[in-house]
Amino acid sequence: MTYPDLQIDWLRAFVAVVDAGSLSAAAPLVHRSQAAVSMQIKKLEAALERPVLLRGPRHLQLTPAGAELLGYARRMLALQTEAQTALFGPDLSGRVRLGVPDDYASTYLTPVLRSFAGRYLGVEIELTCEQSTSLIPKVVRGELDLALVSRDKPQRGRLLFQEPLVWAGAAQHEVWRKTPLPIAVYEEGSMARTAALSSLAAHRRAHRVVYHSSSLAGQLAAVESGLAVAVFTRCSVPAHLQILQNLPAGFELPPLISMEVAALRSKASRHSAAVDAMQEQLLKTLARP
Repeated sequence: MTYPDLQIDWLRAFVAVVDAGSLSAAAPLVHRSQAAVSMQIKKLEAALERPVLLRGPRHLQLTPAGAELLGYARRMLALQTEAQTALFGPDLSGRVRLGVPDDYASTYLTPVLRSFAGRYLGVEIELTCEQSTSLIPKVVRGELDLALVSRDKPQRGRLLFQEPLVWAGAAQHEVWRKTPLPIAVYEEGSMARTAALSSLAAHRRAHRVVYHSSSLAGQLAAVESGLAVAVFTRCSVPAHLQILQNLPAGFELPPLISMEVAALRSKASRHSAAVDAMQEQLLKTLARP
């Protein structure tokens, strides 16, 4: 029996879509148009004679065949990268001290690290997960080389994209019906906290703070338990929580700003080839027009 050839370009497009969560987000990762990525997936599915991806309510989902293929695809791509590095690429070594807020880590940093680690096996990555208000001073002081942050002022770092803030709650508790509105907030100085309180005050929505936490996990726990509603970056809202929009009259929640997400680099790292490579990977993976 002759088996179909699983071309590397098809597998690369498939893995990029899985990592990015959508065809449009995957396109810049493989330097192709969205239509070209879609065509690569169709060719892969035609060769397999079964689908590998299904479009879910919020994102693409793996079929059983896709889930089975994914591990093999990653290993094939990693082996190709290893061979290319051994044959053509100079060794790169060193350390990158990288910072990222909890809410950006899974959605945005995971595909960056996966691509970088597969290409630069000799670079050590030291990761710090904290709020942007803590990461920015550390980059300025040279305690971190590079960070993915929400801008606290215009022109801070290299702008990558806009990330909307949204209200979220547990659908089964309908906490948004309560007056005053119970809310969970981040620590003093947090940009999400400031945006939430300012928006509520501007729209004269009665509210009370019932919960403080500096961590994403703490905020999620408060919302999932029905203790409060909270403001999150849209990328960090899990599928089981409800983004609170189009609520009944009288219970509407005020609109929120979008965060400007930027790559911020320390002056002390300007001669590091390893940090150069990580910054390039961040821009290539996350920068949007």
